[in-house]
Amino acid sequence: MMSDFQRSLAVRLSRRGERSNQSNKEEGGGGALFSPSRLHSDYGIKTIWKAGFLRLLLVGGILWMLLIILALLFHVWSCQSSLSFFSAICNKEGRLYVVLDTIGFVPKPQHRCPIPVAYDPDKVLLPTSITPDSIVTNLTYITEDDDLSSNSPFPLFGGNISWSQRQESFILKPQMKVHCGFMPGGGAEMSSLDKHYVQKCKFVVATGIFDAYDQPHQPSNISKRSKNLFCFLMVVDELSLDFLRSNATVRQDSQGGDWVGIWRLILLKTPPYDEPRRNGKVPKILTHRLFPQARYSIWIDAKMELIVDPLLILERYLWRGKHTFAIAQHKHHRNIYEEADACKRRKRYARPLVDLQMKIYRYEGLEPWSIKKSTVSDVPEGAVIIREHTAMNNLFSCLWFNEVHLLTPRDQLSFGYVVDRLKGAFKVFMFQNCEYNSLFELHPHIREHSSKIEWVKSLKELKGKGESMKESRGGFGLWTPYPGDLDSVELPKVVRTSKAG
Repeated sequence: MMSDFQRSLAVRLSRRGERSNQSNKEEGGGGALFSPSRLHSDYGIKTIWKAGFLRLLLVGGILWMLLIILALLFHVWSCQSSLSFFSAICNKEGRLYVVLDTIGFVPKPQHRCPIPVAYDPDKVLLPTSITPDSIVTNLTYITEDDDLSSNSPFPLFGGNISWSQRQESFILKPQMKVHCGFMPGGGAEMSSLDKHYVQKCKFVVATGIFDAYDQPHQPSNISKRSKNLFCFLMVVDELSLDFLRSNATVRQDSQGGDWVGIWRLILLKTPPYDEPRRNGKVPKILTHRLFPQARYSIWIDAKMELIVDPLLILERYLWRGKHTFAIAQHKHHRNIYEEADACKRRKRYARPLVDLQMKIYRYEGLEPWSIKKSTVSDVPEGAVIIREHTAMNNLFSCLWFNEVHLLTPRDQLSFGYVVDRLKGAFKVFMFQNCEYNSLFELHPHIREHSSKIEWVKSLKELKGKGESMKESRGGFGLWTPYPGDLDSVELPKVVRTSKAG
């Protein structure tokens, strides 16, 4: 009996001890928030959550990048689609394009980008022959007008071009004869010394200063080979030549030619136009007429400092792709009508006369630029022009200049029109604007040129006393009755796609 009692007591004491120990553990564990066991458990959970969040973030980022790439690929494909809904993605005036642009699916244009030029100018191979002409094989120039009637009391540099002559000049034939400036007595004469010098120039880099509103900038990074191969010609009027003699170092060579650094000065006596901006278009557009022996030319506006070797420029923009005419795309506009709107807002020429030019173009069938056109843009950045002097390119330059002579001096408005009228016969390589900005360093004008006619807002201002604001040697197409009902023409609606444009 005693033994059973002792065993029962021992069991009860044992159970009581276990319960006491268990109670002490629970009390100690429940109050100790920072116990090692509790900390180890919480740390493990936090590590799992952190790793999971990082994985989720990584997967989300990858999916977002894939979504952006797919959207961009879809955007590129849709630009080529014939379906109106998809092609609307490329329409800058459409809501869909604006939405994509807002969320960042439309890449922003760069200001500068690398130019894929050859590394060494000394290794560039020169063409052994000129590009053959298959459409226009022989081009000559009109030097005397049949119709001697004119609104001007003196000969016109660009000639007295009638609307019918203008229309006929766009009809391409193997043998062509067109107006192309340099009418006898019209101005822009070169001295015999300068004519003799440019006869040797086969490769030309040209620029020009008129009305003394720029100072010369010396090209940099020019190889010895290019210095020997190219003529660097700066065309000036007498006012600019006097300014250079007073404010720059002008040296004279043994033959009597004037130089500013690498630039050989070419003086154009008797400016052909009243408007300096229009005078500047003579060497810019009619380079082949000023320098008839040149096979290749690069035009660069005087406010720019060329920083790329000209031989590398010809190799990149002409020879590599077998092009003969290259010019940059405008940074902000593709549509001529949008460019005209910008010209009016920035007071680049009389607003009603810009509208008149656009009405003529619209009446003659010029559509606003769209992806359906063969060119990437209708509006160039005309400060740099790279060309081979083929018969077709020379014809294009003549027709382009005739528009500048007849209508407003805004050459960016007429470039795309002439390209359109030639209906694919004239081929132009329009390269990216960011490459254009990498060809030069831009310098400010000494002063901004401004004429009264640029501020005109209505035709009433050009009547009475305002008659004096009309140019006496250019723009006669703006005052010559047009053989069509321009009053019925409604210009395309312009939606401004750029604050800077």
